Amino acid sequence: MIVRMEPLPLAGLTVVTLEQAVAAPFATRQLADLGARVIKVERVDGGDFARAYDTAAHGLASHFVWCNRGKESLALDVKDPRGLGVVQRLIADADVFVQNLAHGAAARLGLDAATLCAAHPRLIAVDISGYGPSGPYAGKRAYDMLVQCEAGLVSVTGTPGQPVKAGIPAADIAAGMYAFSGVLAALVRRGVTGRGGPVEVSMLDALAEWMGHPLHHAMHDGTPPARTGLAHAVIAPYDSYATSDGGRVLLSVQNDREWRRLAEQVLGRPELGSDPAYATNAARVENRERTDAHVAAALGALDVDEALARLEGAGVACARLRDVQEVAEHPQFAARDRWREVGSPVGPLRALLPPITLPGGAEARMGAVPALGEHTDELLRAVGMTDEGIAALRRDGVIA
Repeated sequence: MIVRMEPLPLAGLTVVTLEQAVAAPFATRQLADLGARVIKVERVDGGDFARAYDTAAHGLASHFVWCNRGKESLALDVKDPRGLGVVQRLIADADVFVQNLAHGAAARLGLDAATLCAAHPRLIAVDISGYGPSGPYAGKRAYDMLVQCEAGLVSVTGTPGQPVKAGIPAADIAAGMYAFSGVLAALVRRGVTGRGGPVEVSMLDALAEWMGHPLHHAMHDGTPPARTGLAHAVIAPYDSYATSDGGRVLLSVQNDREWRRLAEQVLGRPELGSDPAYATNAARVENRERTDAHVAAALGALDVDEALARLEGAGVACARLRDVQEVAEHPQFAARDRWREVGSPVGPLRALLPPITLPGGAEARMGAVPALGEHTDELLRAVGMTDEGIAALRRDGVIA
């Protein structure tokens, strides 16, 4: 029997993107993984500034490697009318255009979503901003950590004495995810109506949505949730605990039945299961310090593997607290064959398969990380430029 492999869902679509840093590149990388052709327009003087963040990935920047595989790099000066003309020609044949330039920059070039969609009715044009297109914050600089502060994430992350930022660019990722899903939604609409249209995403809107229950807790109860480190603000025990070998194990007791199993099978203190000071979650939260002391004493006598085995045997949810290097060697990824290699200017680099899996379909297309301007000549020829014209643009510094 012949098994038919379904193509990637975005195969045949072309995306042009004038992007930098994380939010837009993360969105368009996912479009590339799902089969779209993504043409990344970069500055001639160094390209996307995320290329220079660090050299951790064998000489390449870790942010850039993460967000830019599978793209074609076109290095040109969009402020030069000749460079802008090239971008406009590419957009005329594209399905999607994405930009996350500083406030007002795309509009000055005529590359804002409203202008482009008026000229190209089938085009889906995405404007990603920090705070939205209007309002008193529209023109503010919007780097990830600044938006984490404005959205309140920092206020609920950390310990009682010290608020901290998230260890990942949460505002950028949130905006990138909503831009990605916004494009997919607009493509579905275009399939029905035949028309594209603008898509707007702001980092503040995206991260405020992710604030979820802390935001609703504060709005409706009048008090924000306390910062509790790794502990849960309203559930106990739900925290990490040290083990005898220097590791840490996190456990979560979600109901009173689990607490009774924990007390009997792990703590060796079955009487705590019915003790009024601990028998309900409300009581355990009220007596959090004593609750945690009982758990810490029991787990502190075990090594990590022993602690996890005891907890899993008792049916208590638990996890090993891993550092990032340990995540790279996680046995679950290895068992499920989730690692691949992608090409780059410095050779193959490890990368995880995207989280979206389409069983029965082609595997995600994890293309190479491009060098700056790697595809410039090829793309210019595709829009009808001659070798002489290309050479003239390079001589004038319009392309690289």
